[in-house]
Amino acid sequence: MVVMSKLPDEFGYVVLTAVTSSFMVGYLGHRVSKARKEFEVPYPQMYSDSQPVFNCIQRAHQNTLESYPQFMFFLTFAGLQYPRTATAFGLVYIASRCSYAHGYSTGDPKKRSRGLYGIPALFGLMGMTISFAAHQLGWV
Repeated sequence: MVVMSKLPDEFGYVVLTAVTSSFMVGYLGHRVSKARKEFEVPYPQMYSDSQPVFNCIQRAHQNTLESYPQFMFFLTFAGLQYPRTATAFGLVYIASRCSYAHGYSTGDPKKRSRGLYGIPALFGLMGMTISFAAHQLGWV
C-alpha cells in the first residue's frame, strides 16, 4: 500500500488557491447582501417574487455554493500529486465563477454562460483526483 509520507513542496500553492476561493465565495455573498438592500428583499426570504435581478444575483451565489464542496475536494486531492497544475486549474475555476456571477447578475440568465470556461477546469481537477487515487491504489 502506497502512503504519502509528506506533502509536496509546492502544496502551499494549492492551499493559497483554496484561500482565494473562500474570498470569491465571500465576495459573491457580499453582492447578495448588497442586492438585498437595493431590491428590498428581507431575510430569510431566499428569492423575490418581483425582483428578477435580485434572483439572478442570489442564484449565482447559490449555484457557486452548490458546487463548492466538489471543487474543494478535487482541488485538495489533485494538488497532492499535481500541485502546480491543480493550482492553475483552480484559479481558472475561481475566475470562471466570478465571470458566471457577473454575467448572471445582469438580469439576463443567458449571460451566465460567460463563466462556462470553468467547467473544463473542474473536470481537469476531477481527472487529476482520479489519477491520484489510482496511484495511491497502485493501479498505475
